Amino acid sequence: MSTHLLGDTAVLLGRSLRHVTRSVDTIITTAITPIMMLLLFVYVFGGAIETGTASYVNYLLPGILLITVASGIAYTAFRLFTDMQSGIFERFQSMPIARSSVLWAHVLTSLAANLISLAVVVLAALLMGFRSGAGVAAWLAVTGILVLFTLALTWLAVIAGLSAKTMEGASAFSYPLIFLPFISSAFVPTATMPGPVRAFAEHQPVTSIVNAIRALYTEQPVGTDIWTALAWCAGTLVVAYLLAMNAYRRRTA
Repeated sequence: MSTHLLGDTAVLLGRSLRHVTRSVDTIITTAITPIMMLLLFVYVFGGAIETGTASYVNYLLPGILLITVASGIAYTAFRLFTDMQSGIFERFQSMPIARSSVLWAHVLTSLAANLISLAVVVLAALLMGFRSGAGVAAWLAVTGILVLFTLALTWLAVIAGLSAKTMEGASAFSYPLIFLPFISSAFVPTATMPGPVRAFAEHQPVTSIVNAIRALYTEQPVGTDIWTALAWCAGTLVVAYLLAMNAYRRRTA
């Protein structure tokens, strides 16, 4: 990005972050649902689920982290849709700023808000007994995967925010993304699933991402899962970015 774009993005990012800080309940709401899932599955269903691990919260946490991100990006689509409807985009177009800086500000705000929500969920998991002997390098790798996953889903949210006709439609696209971890290795091993469901679960992106994160913080070999996870995240990010920029050009033409 050019210096002009970076400067404009920084200014608009400050604007978006101020909006978030004035509505902290959005971050709290994003974190509450995953924490409630943690409590429900660990303390109600956990005793009946056989995962081959000593602690179910350790097994469960990667999937809950992905659900946290999928919940959080709905607010990105909502904020972008609100800006589009308020006419602020037209005002920005009349100003000497880089056009894409408006979208980058929303994307980086989403990243910051989701990282806070993820930290809150990890803290809750620690209070519930989550433990990991992973080193700094492994946790940095987990953070990198989550950042890439968040960016990929956020650009999908940008498409929804630009294309939606109603406020409800802007955020409704995230529902299938929240549901996807349930048909993966996030809650139970895929080996326990019936044939067709197992085939889908083992070849959808969430499973490889969950397996890679779980292997990293349990100090297990990651195998090819990490490369598959990175490929899914990077591929989705590139395609979503290109489609989002195309949708933005059409809306602001």
